Amino acid sequence: MEENTPKKKKDYLLPASILVAALLVVGAIVYSAGKSSGSQAGNLPSAAPTGDFTKVLPVSASDHIVGSPNAPVKVIEFADLECPYCKDFHLVMEQITSQYATSVAWVFRNYPIPQLHPKAPHEAQASECAAKLGGNDAYWKYIDTIYSITPSNNGLDPAELPKVAGQIGLDVNAFNACLSSTYGQDIITAQSQEAVADGAMGTPYSIVILNQPLSQGALAVINALNAQYQSNPPVFEVSADKKMFTIGGAMPLGAMQQLFSKLTS
Repeated sequence: MEENTPKKKKDYLLPASILVAALLVVGAIVYSAGKSSGSQAGNLPSAAPTGDFTKVLPVSASDHIVGSPNAPVKVIEFADLECPYCKDFHLVMEQITSQYATSVAWVFRNYPIPQLHPKAPHEAQASECAAKLGGNDAYWKYIDTIYSITPSNNGLDPAELPKVAGQIGLDVNAFNACLSSTYGQDIITAQSQEAVADGAMGTPYSIVILNQPLSQGALAVINALNAQYQSNPPVFEVSADKKMFTIGGAMPLGAMQQLFSKLTS
C-alpha cells in the first residue's frame, strides 16, 4: 500500500507509487525515488524496468494535449488522478508548459492503479467523458479541477464527478449517462497497458520525446539530477539515440526548470 508521509520540502523529489505488473496490473509496491525525498518504502524491494520506453506510441490526434503536437519537446505523462505525487507534478507541468509554451507540449494518458486507488479508474473514465462531451479543453479543465479538489489517496467523493462536469459547462445529464456506460474504459485499459509496456512501475511516469538528440548541457543536468536523487532504477533513463528519456516520479519545479531551460535553448 502507498505511504502518505509528509513532504519535508517542496523542492524535494517526490516518490512515485511503484507497480510490479505482468500484462496489465498484478500487485503494487511503493518505493522512494531518492534518499532525500523524506518518504521511504521500508524493506520493500526496488524493481527494475521491464518495458521498452523507446516504443512509446507517438502523439496523435486522439491524445489530450496542452501545446502543439509539433512542439520540439513533448512530455507524455502517465498518471493516476488519486496519486498525490501526480497532483504535485501536475502543478509543476502547468508551470513548465506556461513558461515554455512555444517549445513544450504536454500529453496526459491515464494510468489509474486500482490496487492503490480503487476510485481512480472511475475518475479516469469521467475525464474521458468530459473529453467526449467538450473536447480537449474540457478534458484539461476537468482533470485540473479534479486535482484541485481531491485530497488524493482515494479520498475524492464520487458525487463530485458530475458536479465538476457542471462547473466546467458540460451537460450533467449527458455526462452521467456517459459515466454509467462503458465509454472510455477501453481507452484507459489501452493506456495502462502501454504504460506497463513502456516500463512504468508507478505514477507519475513521463516519457520526453525530442526532435533533436540531447545536448551536452541537457545530458549534464540529467546526470547531475540522477546523482542527486539516487534511486534504482534511475529517475532519468536516456535512449540510445538520446532523443527520448524517462522521468520516473514527480520532479520538483526547480529541477524541471533547470532541465527544460537546456532542452529548449
